[in-house]
Amino acid sequence: MGCFRAVLCIVFPPLAVIDRGCGTVLIVFALTLTGWVPGAIAALLLNYQAANLRR
Repeated sequence: MGCFRAVLCIVFPPLAVIDRGCGTVLIVFALTLTGWVPGAIAALLLNYQAANLRR
């Protein structure tokens, strides 16, 4: 996971997972609406998981 993507997860979580598909974006968006922290954590975890799968 790149530095830019990590910052994007913190600043605007749904935008950081836009390449993962519509369902993932909606889930992260809903979590962000309930509270900023759950959305940011979900985006960080999803991006970390994607980075590990690429290795």
